Amino acid sequence: MTQQAANHVEISSEDLAILNRAPQLRWVTLGCGLIAHEMAEALAQQGRCFAGAFSRTPAKVQEFAQRYGIERVYTSVDEVMADPDVDVVYIATPHTTHAFYIRAALMAGKHVMCEKAITINVSELDELQALAADKGLVLMDSCTILHMPLYKELRRRLEAGDFGRVHLVQVNFGSFHEFDAQSRFFNPVLGGGAMLDIGVYAFSLVRTFFSSIPTELVSLENPAPTGVDDECAIAMRNAEGQLGVITLTLQAKQPKRYVIATDTGYLEGMEYPRADVATFRKWPENTVETIAVGKRALALNYVVADVEAAVAGEQDAIRINTWSRDVMKLMTDSRYAWDFRFPGEE
Repeated sequence: MTQQAANHVEISSEDLAILNRAPQLRWVTLGCGLIAHEMAEALAQQGRCFAGAFSRTPAKVQEFAQRYGIERVYTSVDEVMADPDVDVVYIATPHTTHAFYIRAALMAGKHVMCEKAITINVSELDELQALAADKGLVLMDSCTILHMPLYKELRRRLEAGDFGRVHLVQVNFGSFHEFDAQSRFFNPVLGGGAMLDIGVYAFSLVRTFFSSIPTELVSLENPAPTGVDDECAIAMRNAEGQLGVITLTLQAKQPKRYVIATDTGYLEGMEYPRADVATFRKWPENTVETIAVGKRALALNYVVADVEAAVAGEQDAIRINTWSRDVMKLMTDSRYAWDFRFPGEE
């Protein structure tokens, strides 16, 4: 029996229609850390579970499999890739291992969903997206901003003209962490730093509401003692003149807040990585509209649903990969502006 999800939420028939709009696939996880536990709990909410799991720590994966009723524990990555019954490999390992595991899965003919940040730079992602296309496989970024129903609806309404023209997007994210040179937040070998850990949400949100990818960018950072970005500020502009401003920090609390200023008002939201509600204040009427779509507690379920829909050929789900590439390009350009490279990065 699978364990019931710790953050159980009632799944309505309308929810299930969105989540099960494509045939279900057999998933295996590489990695059994915190986010893999969250994903296992999300699957349990739908009465599903991983078909298999792998971790470099045998005791850890055995406990994980027992907790969630997982049928198979693999003893090596090669064993995962050789299993003909695996449809999708979910990668929940440190940032700097993502490209290696994605490449192995694609070469083995498996679809891939990878935790954020999907790679450490845009060159890696370009190579892997090309490989996926050549193999006819889906490679999907799991960043929740790209999958939450709220942002899909806001984008739809923006394109329909409901909110006016976007002029400025401001996004904040602050998360305090005690400095530890070996932790995933500050260790360059693990792809540490604010940019890859929390910046991916902020950049994904900006790209969602911009008409095109920014072509101008100014970036500043304060480094941690290990050299990774402790905090940073980025300003950008696209060909349409839309401006974006992002501030990130691992050393101070900031609200997870965005403001999208348009010529008729502004959209605003809090706790945006898994948001299910936003407000639009319209001028000059000074009216406030609350827009609620989706459910925060189903955030990871929406990611799974988009992967399965993309495998089934749904074009809206497939297009997510274009924005994922734009986000990685912006993050790479921001980081290279500081002249910082991760170990082994060209």
